Amino acid sequence: MQMPRISPASVKHTLRALRHRNYRLFYFGQGISLVGTWLQQVALAWLTYRLTNSAMMLGVVGFLGQIPVMLLGPVAGVVADHVNRRRLIMTTQALAMIQALILAWLTMSGLVEVWMIIALSLGLGCVYAFDIPTRQAFMFQLVDNRADLGNAIALNSSLVNLARMVGPAIAGVMIGLAGEGPCFLLNGVSYIAVLASLAMIQLPPVGERPPRPSMFRSMVEGFGHTFGFMPIRSLILLLSVSSVTGMAFTVLMPVFAKDVLHGDSQTLGLLMAASGLGALMGALHLAARPNVLGLGKFIPAGAALLGASILGFAVSGNVWLSAALRLTASVGIVIQMASTSTILHTITDDERRGRVMAFYTMGFIGMAPVGSLLGGTLATHVGPRITLLIVGTCTLIGAALFAVALPRIRQAVRPIYIERGVLEPDSDTAEHDA
Repeated sequence: MQMPRISPASVKHTLRALRHRNYRLFYFGQGISLVGTWLQQVALAWLTYRLTNSAMMLGVVGFLGQIPVMLLGPVAGVVADHVNRRRLIMTTQALAMIQALILAWLTMSGLVEVWMIIALSLGLGCVYAFDIPTRQAFMFQLVDNRADLGNAIALNSSLVNLARMVGPAIAGVMIGLAGEGPCFLLNGVSYIAVLASLAMIQLPPVGERPPRPSMFRSMVEGFGHTFGFMPIRSLILLLSVSSVTGMAFTVLMPVFAKDVLHGDSQTLGLLMAASGLGALMGALHLAARPNVLGLGKFIPAGAALLGASILGFAVSGNVWLSAALRLTASVGIVIQMASTSTILHTITDDERRGRVMAFYTMGFIGMAPVGSLLGGTLATHVGPRITLLIVGTCTLIGAALFAVALPRIRQAVRPIYIERGVLEPDSDTAEHDA
């Protein structure tokens, strides 16, 4: 794919969502916090492997830390559609800060044990189950011009992955110099930034809402809308496949860094930073696009790039080649993820947005525990290289099936695009796909 030409005008266009004050506050506050989040993720993986020397335990910790997103997702989506989203996000962010500070104290005092890591990871997973879909739906309220929504989603993805590039690199150095505890402490302190930004956001008053159905009826309606409409169903299913295989890939990074590539915590930091750089490149490419039209073809292409990169990584024995393949894998998954999110926001009305984005979150993050457990289990029985050959092949199969279904997806979303002014009624569907 051709990268856009860099010029002052193109940079301004790429950053256009930052014109909106509320989005700008949220963007920079979240950015500081996300660096801390990635510090903690790398440090937690290294701490777990240091204490247990077990690929299986890496999978177990990852599974238990993320499975609440899957189990609580339907409830979280309904809550996101029924409550004040800003207040809910401030509550979840405060709880995440407390978890990080407890983990820092346990680690720095030498009291930490594996069962404590599991319990704290499980608690944080419950917090994230409500936090992530609510933040996804809340973003819609931060952009006054709906034409800038896709750009806001792509910029948010670029922010996540810039932090993903910076955080692990810092973590690799900090772990080597001072251990894992300071990483957890810095993460806890970083939540102050996002809490302050949320407090400063000014939203217009919301009129009286019509009576809402019961929680159960809202949940059933959200499920029916999500999986009864073929485009949404197809998008979420392929994202789920990529999440499982991509997480099986990611959870084995400490094993590859230490046992396959014969490195240390800095090798792990390099691999994770390369992943962040690739994800940032993919997100910035999407941010430069003018609108949602044409994103459909990027979704199977992104999944295919992820699968091919995993296969290459499986047979690589060179640190720099492995880092390059981590980079291309992240380009693929972020292009798929951000394109999927933009299309879902475009074809979903605000009353159902929280529930649809909850299922999106379940597909992208909720299925990750399955990938963590799958990666750890397979690596224990057949080795890390064979594990990646299996999951890479599965990703390519999923991409091929979606590509076959893409023409039908385009036809199904065309009336929605026309209704919302995204597509002209007399436009050529072959040129302006979903």
